[in-house]
Amino acid sequence: MDAKLFGEVFVTLLVITDPPGMMPIFLALTGPMSARDRNRAAWQAVALALGVIVVFAVAGQTLLDYLHVDLPALQAAGGLLLVLVALELLTGKADDPSQQSTSNIALVPLGTPLLAGPGAIVATMLFVQQAEGASDVSAIAAAIVAVMVTVWIVLRFSGGIVKVLRPGGIEVLTRIAGLLLAAIAVQLIADAIAAFVTQYADLA
Repeated sequence: MDAKLFGEVFVTLLVITDPPGMMPIFLALTGPMSARDRNRAAWQAVALALGVIVVFAVAGQTLLDYLHVDLPALQAAGGLLLVLVALELLTGKADDPSQQSTSNIALVPLGTPLLAGPGAIVATMLFVQQAEGASDVSAIAAAIVAVMVTVWIVLRFSGGIVKVLRPGGIEVLTRIAGLLLAAIAVQLIADAIAAFVTQYADLA
């Protein structure tokens, strides 16, 4: 296994998934839940993200070509989805546990597009396309698994912060997380628009 490639993939995906930055968003979305539901949401989100990244690593380009979808379109769709979640956090609609489903929160937006978002998907697809031989593929696979395990550890043990923050702190954190998500969403959409403009300008 290529240790250099492993380190490159690990660092790249770790920076993109940004576990420390994910923590306030995770706590904001799961703050009203019990510790058991919060832990379940953590591993469900990581499991889904791992599955999505693996699928796109293996057959991502083929799937997008078949559907006639460009990567900027995928990026814009992720941005629009995050806008909806950000609005819920900012308006307080995400604070009512009776309106939430652990599985839904774990799958969307935690699993995708936050963990397995356009950045992680594109980076993985590029690494796979540049891979030469089984040793490179195994290094990429090991790095992906290592990143997901790291993310799970961070999310799994972030529950202790809930006890420190208490309801008032969670409410403030929720609003901050909403602002962060809105900013991420706007950036995703802006990057997608810029990519579309560049793409069609080149064609013209």
